[in-house]
Amino acid sequence: MTRHFFPGIALTLVLTSALASLAASPEADGTLKLCARSRVADTDSNGDFKIVYKTVEWDASKTAIVVCDMWARHWCDGACKRGAEMAPRMNGFVKEARRRGALIVHAPSGGMKHYEDHPARKRAQQAPKSANLPDGIARGCSQIESEKRGEWPLDQSDGGCDDQPRCPNRQMDVHQTAAIEICDEDAISDSGVECWNLYEQRGIENVILVGVHTNMCVIGRPFGLRNMVRFGKNVLLVRDLTDTMYNPKREPFVPHVRGTELIVEHIEKFVCPTITSTDLLDKPAVRFTEDDRPHITFLVSDDHYDADKTLPAFAQMLRERYGCHCTVLHGQGTSDIPETAELESADCLVLYIRRLALPKQQLDRVRKYIESGKPLVGMRTSSHAFDVRGKSEEGQDEWPEFDAQVQGGNYHGHGPNDLGTDVAIVADQAGHPMLKGVEPAKWHSTGSLYYTAPVASDATVLMTGSLADRAEPLTWTRTYKDARIVYTGLGHPDDFKEPQFRKFLVNTIFWAMDRPVPDGEKSE
Repeated sequence: MTRHFFPGIALTLVLTSALASLAASPEADGTLKLCARSRVADTDSNGDFKIVYKTVEWDASKTAIVVCDMWARHWCDGACKRGAEMAPRMNGFVKEARRRGALIVHAPSGGMKHYEDHPARKRAQQAPKSANLPDGIARGCSQIESEKRGEWPLDQSDGGCDDQPRCPNRQMDVHQTAAIEICDEDAISDSGVECWNLYEQRGIENVILVGVHTNMCVIGRPFGLRNMVRFGKNVLLVRDLTDTMYNPKREPFVPHVRGTELIVEHIEKFVCPTITSTDLLDKPAVRFTEDDRPHITFLVSDDHYDADKTLPAFAQMLRERYGCHCTVLHGQGTSDIPETAELESADCLVLYIRRLALPKQQLDRVRKYIESGKPLVGMRTSSHAFDVRGKSEEGQDEWPEFDAQVQGGNYHGHGPNDLGTDVAIVADQAGHPMLKGVEPAKWHSTGSLYYTAPVASDATVLMTGSLADRAEPLTWTRTYKDARIVYTGLGHPDDFKEPQFRKFLVNTIFWAMDRPVPDGEKSE
């Protein structure tokens, strides 16, 4: 009897789930449009990294997807469970990439004997020897030069099993889980030499890795991330289709899912960018069932106020200090924000959009999220988020009523940019949970004063903004579809430098979700 990655679940259910996860691709056959995330050293700071998003379009026929070590049975039960959870989505991702023309390489290390008669195995073996076979491609790689600039983020010296008690080092089934289909036109190999020969035979320039485990095999195998990067391929890791071997009882003593994120962040800094399966399947990224962190989704336009820089950094703070799962979506200066499928799994939407008409499907997802009764935190230009003054193009949609209808606002211009805004907490609202620890109660923002009065009659104003000759509602809350809605005119880049603003925004997001702010956060 064949054992699968998640013993006890019928293969038919696994395959059914895989088919259910597969969505019709919006991209033309032969093209992979991928939203790559990397971390670049910030020359203006002391050792910090900026999160950078860049959309790349790869020719599928010049791309290989490598499925690393998705064995039928791992020695660790926790690893088996997480592998079984993501295997159906991985199968859908592989299937879609194959449909568009990518080469699929199945690499269950040590399991080649199981496939000795398979056409996909013979294909890898029979690829002609490349004239430019790199010295070292036959061996694994423990570090590349760029990694010497950083420290490895996890203690994995105990093997990384997170089960209690620790699982025994039992025999594994090292052929690939049956939940991931192997087709005759694919290749099967755990050899760096064979993979390289295949790539050179087919003119493959791009390599995408999925599978386990990120901090061991995915990064270090002969066909893994490091070797592919150091020998000149364009390389990506699919960060939601991987896992780590990490025991939270070891440094840095974080939950397992955060440990995986730390390895992903290391890879984004020093090895290669990452993507999510959402890029091909138009479904929310995979999250393991053990991941109970709140999911905050930021929807950002990046043509004003540097929101594409300030909000990724703020989201990183929420991950590190407050135990959140965060997704930042923006269009890199275009009227197209990919991966809006993430809204389906969001617990809170933080909106920072300015006069942007979106493709109808994308704006429909925003509407669906809001109409479902989930919380919204609107920032600054969300007062005119989807109002393009009737100038939307064919295929795009606008929502000029959004501010009044949902946020209860009444935006009609702003004051002089050079005068900024005097911010003040409304005295009788000082005890509101959103304002807890927000000190001083008055400060000056360099962002211009937004003209918003009068706001909806059911809005509760928490802050005012003023110039010498006028005062306006600056921050308020109301209810829409039984959900907590918050709007603030704050959000100028300089606001994010102020501890009181960051504290306010953290409080606001957790209050909107009706959750307490976690204890033990680092001081601002």
